[in-house]
Amino acid sequence: MPPFKIDLSTAVVFVATAPEPKMANKKTGERAVDRETGASLSTVGLLISDEGEGNLYQVTVPETGVPEGLAPGTPVAVTGLKARDWENEFNGQKRHGIAFRAVAVTPLGA
Repeated sequence: MPPFKIDLSTAVVFVATAPEPKMANKKTGERAVDRETGASLSTVGLLISDEGEGNLYQVTVPETGVPEGLAPGTPVAVTGLKARDWENEFNGQKRHGIAFRAVAVTPLGA
């Protein structure tokens, strides 16, 4: 299924957890990279509040879209947030979920 855009025009977004490197292979320490640009990927926890409800999302962002010093509690704007469902099988067990991806996370007022 193709990814779909998420409209944040009425939402308030804060950093919940600081960006961390996204790993392709935790055992070897291999860093995940964007297939199109080759940029290293990071994961940042975002608290998105809209219409009286707040949720925490782990969002993958290219390193080029994550400014240094992005800290928990910082209000941010999110550019190009999309969601994609996924499913895989590992050791005979099916797993599924939704992956969130953004082009950039920018502190408000920056």
